[in-house]
Amino acid sequence: MAALRGRALVAYLIVCVFWGSTYLAIKIGVTELPPFLFAGLRFCTAGLLLLGGALAFGDRLPRRWADWRTQTIVGVFLLMGGNALVVWAEQYTTSGVASIFVVTVALWMAFFDAIIPGGSGDLNWRVVTGLVLGFVGTALLVGASPKEILQADLRGPLALTAASAWWSLGSVYGKRHPTDTSPYVGAAIQMIAGGAVTALVGTALGEWTRWHLTLRGAEAVAYLIVFGSLLGYTAYTYALRHASPTIVGTYAYVNPVIAVLLGWLLLREPITARTVLAMGLIFGAVMWIQLSHRLAPVAARPAPQAEPDATS
Repeated sequence: MAALRGRALVAYLIVCVFWGSTYLAIKIGVTELPPFLFAGLRFCTAGLLLLGGALAFGDRLPRRWADWRTQTIVGVFLLMGGNALVVWAEQYTTSGVASIFVVTVALWMAFFDAIIPGGSGDLNWRVVTGLVLGFVGTALLVGASPKEILQADLRGPLALTAASAWWSLGSVYGKRHPTDTSPYVGAAIQMIAGGAVTALVGTALGEWTRWHLTLRGAEAVAYLIVFGSLLGYTAYTYALRHASPTIVGTYAYVNPVIAVLLGWLLLREPITARTVLAMGLIFGAVMWIQLSHRLAPVAARPAPQAEPDATS
């Protein structure tokens, strides 16, 4: 199925809300802790907690080696290649500039979904229009000019570009290789695998000598474990199973909107006319992309196939 409905829609909204609130926690954490150990240990802890809970409620570990392999590959792509690079990049770039590059997840997702055989992705004019509209809206929202982006430390932008590409490639790979694993066990294995590889990278870079867990660092880790990983990442893997990667990838447009709204509600930060216009463009882009899938010619759609994990 391409459109978001029912539980998949709820999962998508959870991703939009909670991942929109994690930028600040990452920024705080990376100022207190070395980036790769910070990200890796967070994911390992969240993965072990989720796996223990899933098994306690009756889920089972994968029985096929192919399922273990797929979940491991997806976890390394998403969490080492994707999230850990975002954490590292936030040492060298502002949150506004970072938002511009993270939004390219939707662009990469649509690209890989269209060029890798076996999916429903289609870079037709409607989807391209929606992606461009969303990117413009996000640029307007954060208020970063092209000059500001070009003058930024290139380590941050390059890492964020690579992170968006790896995250999107891992998402599409996982969609193309469905497993019999429950979404909760699958997400747990991905977090453990990706977190372990990320922690090994941090160890190889000598980050343990800089590991000093402060109160602020511990709070950032705890927040990201609960809201970024246990809720957000699990919801993301569920939504990705039941909807097109192109549609799910539009969460990257909504996250900055959530961040602005949280700033208004919690910190009394002003919302200007530019902010309202930008949020309208972003939400319009999300709805346009979803509508473009609904309007796709019936003859061009692949025949529906039963998914073994549809009741997971």
